[in-house]
Amino acid sequence: MLLIRNGRIHDAVHREPYVADILVDDGKIRKIEPGLSAEGAEVVDAAGKEIYPGFVEAHGHTGLDGYGIGYEGQDYNEMGDINSPQLRAIDAIEPRDQALAEARDAGVTTLCIGPGSANVLGGTFAAIKPVGCRVEQMCIREEVAMKCAFGENPKRCYQEKGNSSRMTTAARLREMLFKAREYQQKLDRAGDDPAARPPFDMKLNALLPVLRKEMPLKAHAHQANDCFTALRIAREFDVNITLEHVTEGHLVADELAKENVMLAVGPTLGHATKFELRNKSWTTPGILAAKGCHVSIITDSPVIPQKYLPLCAGLAVKAGMDPFAALQAITINPAEHIGVADRVGSLEVGKDADLVMTDGCPFEVATNVLAVYIDGKQVFGRE
Repeated sequence: MLLIRNGRIHDAVHREPYVADILVDDGKIRKIEPGLSAEGAEVVDAAGKEIYPGFVEAHGHTGLDGYGIGYEGQDYNEMGDINSPQLRAIDAIEPRDQALAEARDAGVTTLCIGPGSANVLGGTFAAIKPVGCRVEQMCIREEVAMKCAFGENPKRCYQEKGNSSRMTTAARLREMLFKAREYQQKLDRAGDDPAARPPFDMKLNALLPVLRKEMPLKAHAHQANDCFTALRIAREFDVNITLEHVTEGHLVADELAKENVMLAVGPTLGHATKFELRNKSWTTPGILAAKGCHVSIITDSPVIPQKYLPLCAGLAVKAGMDPFAALQAITINPAEHIGVADRVGSLEVGKDADLVMTDGCPFEVATNVLAVYIDGKQVFGRE
């Protein structure tokens, strides 16, 4: 049992922070109110300190693109098959990746990790916490979303293998969804008769949770036209979708606001290294949030080191984003984006006790993370 007293709580639910105590037991937040006591509890005096929910990354490749190992150690793209929906991030995540430890020590306590964007269909993302020596100990959800990609990356990676235009990329995705829908129909008609079932197809079987709306497509799309192609295909097949990167979102914010779809914006730090990034701007998340869009800020680690997720929120604030919206963009919004908000993303009774204690606003470079708790256990502490 843990009792954190007198901290200034930023719960990601209420706009204004407040001073209260947090009682943790069995890894969960049990009470948040002033003047708590609990016999036998470990007591932490947080007077003068700031308490935040553990930060949440909605889109990255940490643990698949290992720290300091170069191309030969990368496991986040299958380069031999443009359509690989049967692949799962959990089968390649390296729990000992140094970048996971750095993320944890910076207060990033939940990460959505999965395949890159070389493939039209790349496989499933997993939601993990950066603690444990094997992936089964780390997972919140083993399969969160099915990665698909539009724009330059599938064209570049497979241009010598029959995919050199945006039209081809879209057609390949539609073909797979058509086939998966037909496969589902055959299974439905077969019922309990094994002899009537179609031959097992691992790729099509992997897409059935998408068609059943048990998981969304997670669509890599930088340019505005790619965002709308992704949405058009999702509507055609009546599947759920989230948009990832949304680099030109600020140029079409009014249109995206009409779509009521979750947006993961970034990575924004660094140069525009390809044509489809030429309009990237720190104003993007703030403009979209102001229009009423559901916005998460992402690092796309290792593009931006995972530990700088709060700094990215700070740079968005510097560019005009509302500070509370920026906090939500690295806490409750990404938790909702990846379907784990029942457990993480805000400081509320009943949720996992994932907390970050700081000596100031985490958006600022000079602020220190003093302690990090995951499931009520301290995983980082500064003397």
